[in-house]
Amino acid sequence: HPEMFVYPFESQIGTRLVNDAMTSLFPVKYRWPAFPLDAAPVDDYKLIIDEECKVRARTPYVSKFRDTAFDFNDDERCAQYIKHVEAVGRGTANNVAAFFRSTFDAWKDYNRSGREKVYVGYSPIITVDSEAILAAMPGAHMLHVVRNPFSAYADTKKRPVPMRLSDYLRAWCLNQYHALLARNRHPDRVHIVRLEDVVSDARKALAPVLSALGIDDHAALSAPTWNGLALREVYPWGTIRRATPQANRATAAELSVEEHAKVAEAAWQYLDVFDYGEFARMRPG
Repeated sequence: HPEMFVYPFESQIGTRLVNDAMTSLFPVKYRWPAFPLDAAPVDDYKLIIDEECKVRARTPYVSKFRDTAFDFNDDERCAQYIKHVEAVGRGTANNVAAFFRSTFDAWKDYNRSGREKVYVGYSPIITVDSEAILAAMPGAHMLHVVRNPFSAYADTKKRPVPMRLSDYLRAWCLNQYHALLARNRHPDRVHIVRLEDVVSDARKALAPVLSALGIDDHAALSAPTWNGLALREVYPWGTIRRATPQANRATAAELSVEEHAKVAEAAWQYLDVFDYGEFARMRPG
């Protein structure tokens, strides 16, 4: 979108210092970061995990994004980050803002429009940190995209080391709880859309979010893109390959009868909330 700086990969802004009740449930790289009191900006930068981007920048031959053009130097980003933080002072919100700003300072072949005014990051479970983010960044908005748990689990099963069904559904349900709670508390700043609505008509589904952000509609929202270029398939930016309603339903149908029943049992309280009865009634297998 010409009015957005969209982070190139997962924005894994967490640090190893994250330590709370959620630490045993979710990888800390996906969390809102924690920084030490006695550190310099360069130390803070090194703590930010940002695995996908740093691997692509430093060892591109082992990155799953190695075939994607990406003119970016991580050391240059670090230098820009230090400048930004030194100008405003250390602090979690300032550190995160500097991290995003410096990313686009160092990304030389980013397809700029000159009209960008919003920074967009993505982390699959950061909704559990909504309260901390919204408190630290008064101008921030949260967008939670929920996918029906049947298709979601069927796709995560395809990973090299997939989560157990019970563990995945615990995480899925906890994310929906935090997203709904945050929206109830901050209806003007927390937005929830279903993936099913996005793949059916993205511009219609995202229109209320754009309006809240003061962003115009644009044709770029009609299909998945990366750096302004349409993607033939979403992978490796996720396990989804074809972002269509038909592919989404076909993925849900890959579950066995037993798996389908277990997903429905574990996620039962959210199936009506998100109008997923159609998926719950599917004949799997």
